[in-house]
Amino acid sequence: MSRAPQMITPWANRDLQRAWEKTYQDHRKKVQNAQPLVDTHPPKTFSHLHLKLKKLKMEEERLSIIDRDNCLLLQRVASVMRTRGQTDSGNNFTHRSHIS
Repeated sequence: MSRAPQMITPWANRDLQRAWEKTYQDHRKKVQNAQPLVDTHPPKTFSHLHLKLKKLKMEEERLSIIDRDNCLLLQRVASVMRTRGQTDSGNNFTHRSHIS
């Protein structure tokens, strides 16, 4: 009498093996069909990042200070030119030599 060859693995293990193989094959199909998802678009630009109002305001203040200082300097130079370069200091210092 010959007996039918017995399976090495029990039925539960064989069913588990088939389920794992099916899951793995599904995974491999998904990996093969995957499309690239790299975003190559430039980042969004926001107007408040390009139009720096604080920087513009500070630059305007700096230029107004420079203009004011230039006007004061021009007035001083003009007054020196009108008075023919005389000093307007009221210092009446006399040089005394103390040789002791």
